[in-house]
Amino acid sequence: MPSYRQPGVVLTDHVFAVPLDHARPDGEQIEIFAREVVARASESADLPWLVFLQGGPGFGAPRPIGRESWLDRALRDYRVLLLDQRGTGRSTPATRQTLARLATVGAQADYLAHFRADSIVADAELIRPQVTGGAAWSVLGQSFGGFCAVRYLSAAPGALREVFITGGLPGLQASAEDVYRLTYRIVAAKNRAHYGRYPQDVATALRVARVLADAPARLPGGGTLTLERFQALGHGLGSSTGSHQLHYLLEDAFAGAELADEFLYRAEDSLRYGSAPLYALLHEACYAQGAATRWAAQRVRSEFTEFDALAAVASAGPVLFTGEMVYPWVLEHDPALRPLAAAGELLAERADWPALYDAGQLARTDVPVAAAVYAEDMYVPRELSLQTAAAIGGLRVWLTNEYEHDGLRVSNGAVLDRLIAMSRGDI
Repeated sequence: MPSYRQPGVVLTDHVFAVPLDHARPDGEQIEIFAREVVARASESADLPWLVFLQGGPGFGAPRPIGRESWLDRALRDYRVLLLDQRGTGRSTPATRQTLARLATVGAQADYLAHFRADSIVADAELIRPQVTGGAAWSVLGQSFGGFCAVRYLSAAPGALREVFITGGLPGLQASAEDVYRLTYRIVAAKNRAHYGRYPQDVATALRVARVLADAPARLPGGGTLTLERFQALGHGLGSSTGSHQLHYLLEDAFAGAELADEFLYRAEDSLRYGSAPLYALLHEACYAQGAATRWAAQRVRSEFTEFDALAAVASAGPVLFTGEMVYPWVLEHDPALRPLAAAGELLAERADWPALYDAGQLARTDVPVAAAVYAEDMYVPRELSLQTAAAIGGLRVWLTNEYEHDGLRVSNGAVLDRLIAMSRGDI
């Protein structure tokens, strides 16, 4: 377990072996990486543990530099474990390269089916005794990490000392269709707010759309920028800086009459899934319980005609950007996903996904839970979050429009500080 120092903190690397399939503990094993972070002044102190569950799915835990962001607040009271969820970061990867060893597309899909919240929580429960000596630990779940935290409350509440959730209370019974019928409305509102802030972007986006409607653009890394893929650049509109970043991208869109190289490079960087293929492959499966998702985002999109970019081009109306929805065409247009396209299609048709949440257990829980629900959250609809908040025993909810979905990261510890105070009854 190598340790090293950064300003104000001591970090220690940990690697754990867990089964790929927790129903077959003696079967194939994979590795889970986690990074312990403790304040230098508390290096030898007997502190409670706080495990961080990252948003996603498919993203590794933060790579900290000192006591930045919410870590500064957490390290006042806790020894923090930053968990690279299975398949991400330094944990055994699940990518086009590693999955190529499997003989069939069906085997790839079966392998990937073990990378949802239920398996992530089962990993945590195998790791916990090795880290805490068997003591309960606290959990902080951001976005999809909050989905994992609610699964944890359902499956192993006795392992939890307290739970903090930021922008991540899922609908307990909501299907992917239910989620998208809410989020498309929110995304449309974020577009209106963006164009109200940057009215000049209406004409620029329309001009780009006209170019792409004539012919998709070739991206530097070998993918293609289609009209629908251009719309997907709105995935960040629900973050604190996303609207501004989109504006700066659009203002450099053209070099004369052509799409500028700089624009194409930056657009590709924003759209590619090479560093997080699980995000594309399992995004809809995060919601699946006993039914196939069948590319719900694509099907539900047809109910929201304002997102029809060809119609916008024809009418000179505003082109609306989409959110974090994942569409089947991403498997074709992203070189990192093409080798896994057939497995992705099988996952979309898979109907035997087990239930993730136990409503009865959640109602009975006496674990202190504090959750931040963002009133204008573009990714996790507040309607579903508030229903779930009311269904979890003892949960205290903070509904706020002060922050967007990334409030935990950008608030300099204020969001976490409030949740800690709520869980302790200080406010």
